[in-house]
Amino acid sequence: MAWVFIEEAEGAPAPVGLEMLAKARTMGDTSVIYFGAGSDASFAELGDHGASVVYHIAPAGGSLGTAGAAAAIADLIGEHSPDVVMFGMTYNDRDIAGRLSSRLDKPIVSNAIDIAISDGVVTATNEIFGGSTLVDTQFEAASPHLIIVRPKSFVAEPVGGSAPTVVTVAMADTGHAGSAVVTGTFAETSEGPKLSEAAVIVAGGRGLGTAEGFELIEKVAAPLKAATGATRAIVDAGWVPYAKQVGQTGKTVKPDVYIACGVSGAMQHLVGMKDSKVIIAINKDEEAPIFGVADLGVVGDVHQVLPKLIAALEAL
Repeated sequence: MAWVFIEEAEGAPAPVGLEMLAKARTMGDTSVIYFGAGSDASFAELGDHGASVVYHIAPAGGSLGTAGAAAAIADLIGEHSPDVVMFGMTYNDRDIAGRLSSRLDKPIVSNAIDIAISDGVVTATNEIFGGSTLVDTQFEAASPHLIIVRPKSFVAEPVGGSAPTVVTVAMADTGHAGSAVVTGTFAETSEGPKLSEAAVIVAGGRGLGTAEGFELIEKVAAPLKAATGATRAIVDAGWVPYAKQVGQTGKTVKPDVYIACGVSGAMQHLVGMKDSKVIIAINKDEEAPIFGVADLGVVGDVHQVLPKLIAALEAL
């Protein structure tokens, strides 16, 4: 029996949660722990993706809720004994997973890209050394097995399931540990496709030279209806907002086409984009690591190559 923790995002199940549901369905009966306000539409979507039972935990207005949710989930696990509990890599997912690990005295395998069960043994697969090496970790202790899953590891696919049974679960009283409140939220506005959902991404790196150089990335992206991304280096430099960062400490993406412009290919960046279906790299350094994962490489200065590409795209 597999459980999936899914946080509500913008009034709906977080995308990584639906991705995990696709994997959980292969492990047998699947239940969801849904953390958020909840709605009939959200629960119906979870059922459509294979959830048979939804344990709904709604944090009190203004409360952070992670401590109380972890305590409530620990009680649920004691009652139902799931084999696996999966979490995404959102902030609240990881907060609750850590608290749950402490409460249950169970280890966590993080950054997993696959999960398998054979003869009752659960194995989680994750990547190290920038994805160049896969590590299989088997759980030897008794269940539940706690696993944090990397985004884009699985493909979210509805299966036409019926509406799930919804069980309302009260937040546990954790005293001072649960006293944190949310004093404000900020949603960064952006134009164009979302980075995590785009079919085409055009990304810029330090090779652009200046913050103004990122305008070239935006001009390439516009006719392609692509999202724009960035390396950690230029985010840290303040050229673009963090919301555009692709990499280990940014977003993990898996578009049909990823165009890396002036991106050297540091391991931190490669981890977040190396599974793109087609990777095109433009860099004047023919020894740049990005060419090691690229399907097509252009050795050239982005300030000379991109204007010609922009002209060709605009002429279409």
